[in-house]
Amino acid sequence: MIPALALMFVLGIGNFALHIAVLESDHPLVRQMPSFVHLLGGRFTLVAEYLVLLAAMLLAANGWPELVWAYSFYSALNALSAWLILSRRI
Repeated sequence: MIPALALMFVLGIGNFALHIAVLESDHPLVRQMPSFVHLLGGRFTLVAEYLVLLAAMLLAANGWPELVWAYSFYSALNALSAWLILSRRI
């Protein structure tokens, strides 16, 4: 269980780094987001990212170890979308 939580924590750090990079990229998609997303300088969405990580880690620690795979898949999709946005492919 400890290695699974450690993996989720490392993936969470990566998700936060990608999320911040996208927020600071000044991409047109970021500018088109609703006004509530821009609360606290766009950091409102980081709270949602934290809550996803917290829920996944708590569930994994309490008998849902397969959630590590789901969070890994979520992280892979997050990395793909960040790459698409940061490389201006979309």
